[in-house]
Amino acid sequence: MSRSRPELGDWSSPAELAELQRSQLPRVLAQALRSPFYAARYRGTTPPRTADDFAGVEVTAKQDLRDQYPFGMLAVGREHLATYHESSGTAGEPTASYYTEEDWTDLAERFARKWTGIHPSDTFLVRTPYGLVITGHLAQAAGRLRGATVVPGDARSLATPLSRMVRVLKTLDVTLTWCNPTEITMLAAAAKAAGLRPDQDFPHLRAMFTAAEPLTEVRRRRLSEIWGGIPVVEEYGSTETGTIAGQCPEGRMHLWADRAIFEVYDPRTGTLSEAGRGQMVVTPLYRDAMPLLRYNLADDVEVSTDPCGCGWLLPTVTVLGRAGTGHRIGPATVTQQRLEELVFSLPAAYEVMFWRAKAHPDVLELEFEAPEPVRQRAVKELGASLDRELRVPHRITGLAPGTLVPAEALTAQRDILKARYLFAEDEDWDKAVMYF
Repeated sequence: MSRSRPELGDWSSPAELAELQRSQLPRVLAQALRSPFYAARYRGTTPPRTADDFAGVEVTAKQDLRDQYPFGMLAVGREHLATYHESSGTAGEPTASYYTEEDWTDLAERFARKWTGIHPSDTFLVRTPYGLVITGHLAQAAGRLRGATVVPGDARSLATPLSRMVRVLKTLDVTLTWCNPTEITMLAAAAKAAGLRPDQDFPHLRAMFTAAEPLTEVRRRRLSEIWGGIPVVEEYGSTETGTIAGQCPEGRMHLWADRAIFEVYDPRTGTLSEAGRGQMVVTPLYRDAMPLLRYNLADDVEVSTDPCGCGWLLPTVTVLGRAGTGHRIGPATVTQQRLEELVFSLPAAYEVMFWRAKAHPDVLELEFEAPEPVRQRAVKELGASLDRELRVPHRITGLAPGTLVPAEALTAQRDILKARYLFAEDEDWDKAVMYF
């Protein structure tokens, strides 16, 4: 059944936003109790039905979703489903997610909440997977909702190598892209390998949307600089929830608290709060197929209700992710987040884009690619930064471009084969069945 959903500006104070959330909770709770999982959880007890009852609702863990695979969370008939998805399984066994057509409208609307906008005049390159995960399908739905021309550049398809995507970016006058931060870097390197300048030769490109990796502000600015200063607009979400936060013009990420209730969970005490540091807990307010009550994404975050200069009356979130943990090197703890900040604080003229590090018990080993004329200078400056900021023993090696990311990965046009069963004498017939 179609239902209205709020848009930004439909409330004028935190109190109105809280009331909007409370008004949706009875419907959310009733829908959740239609799923086998929540029906069983509250069997033999008085189930939560009102906004006041929500305070006593238990947290739903990722393991609960794994245990209910595939349809234990389903709250509608199978005939009402539009799509079925599974998470990538980065942190364990994959979880299942499913959506109705009405759910998809909510998903697409939330993704489309980009301050740069998505317009009918846009050509939108979707450079994320189109597999069981939701990411590519989500961007395509949002692009079509806003009338843009969508180019499905699946990041996991043999038919869409980087070299081909550079050609598409250039010849189709692509205006928007959607990919993870590493892919933004790979596209820039592939453009350079094709003899193009990312900061000059793509004049129609006006914004790049990104997610899926912890992204420091230093790295985001560097990516923007590489591509000529265009906005790199971050968002936060998951296959189970869709987009739950988006970046504002001030560079902060705001939680879409008019479409979901967000809480911060302290795993040490088991308490929930509206702000602070802990794990992200989400209760979507417009979800039919797979209602989630206090679903713990298990991501380390920091949520703030302090005002933002953009004027959006929504809480802000800093996603720490894996950056919240680190590796011990001697007496110090080193995190990926801090290393990323130091690496991308090197001058842009050093052209450092690809790096890796290994934490040994007694020394940090770090390698990066840089052109020969500046390589040793970059090694010296990064070493000084590590001494000053982290104070850990380190071994830094500057590598020639093409060492960490081979040139072939940037330039190859892969053979895209369809099944064949008859081959000439000089052809490889081992590909008759294993053609991929």
